[in-house]
Amino acid sequence: MNSFKLGLCSVTFRKKSAEEIVEIAKKSGIGFIEWGGDVHVKTVEDAQRVKSLCDKENIKISSYGSYFNSADYDEEKWCDICEIAKEMGASSVRIWLGKKDSEKTDSSEYLTLLENTKKMCDIAASYGLLVCPECHDNTFNNNTDAILRFKEDLQKDNFRTYFQSRYFRMAYDLDRIDRTFDFTENVHVSYRDLKKEQMFRKKDKNYLDTLLKKLNEKNFGGIVMVEFVSGDRENAFYKDIQKLKSN
Repeated sequence: MNSFKLGLCSVTFRKKSAEEIVEIAKKSGIGFIEWGGDVHVKTVEDAQRVKSLCDKENIKISSYGSYFNSADYDEEKWCDICEIAKEMGASSVRIWLGKKDSEKTDSSEYLTLLENTKKMCDIAASYGLLVCPECHDNTFNNNTDAILRFKEDLQKDNFRTYFQSRYFRMAYDLDRIDRTFDFTENVHVSYRDLKKEQMFRKKDKNYLDTLLKKLNEKNFGGIVMVEFVSGDRENAFYKDIQKLKSN
């Protein structure tokens, strides 16, 4: 029995309608959807519509994938994003933490990023929302030491992080889970990327299973969300969900 919950990122199926995505979630038996701001939910009206669709099927909205970058802070835009997330009933907003790897971010850029994110967290808190940067290269959240430093300097309780595997650095991934576990909100998995890596590294065929086992051992209660699937096909998604359920 998994300690974690299962979800779907709407960006997995950018070409499908909100209605189709909710139906896919229903058929797969998952309980959560992260709605993206790039295609499906751009306005408060969109938020109200997807919430109505999800409520009818008893599916919860975990988060809002805003694609807002804290390097480009704009108070009005950020307030609009928080309003949309609140309208959906999401508990968190996923963001990008800057536009450079931490190693390439100079001290001035770091301080700007820190101050911008503090403002974002303060506003998000007034909406009852968490602020969660995606775990990704070409952002400041590209390694464990960087996000731990940022969290310490930020000193905001509603700042948490996503976890996303590198798929080729097992020791790094396991260490990241350990060291950021206390403020890891959700996990993104991409079987498409994993399959691509495994074509060249057969010895790592159980890579993701090992990471999921680690999350279970630590009793991770967050949401593991499928972000992309092979060929963007529904059937591939159903297979991936079944694999996740089997861990």
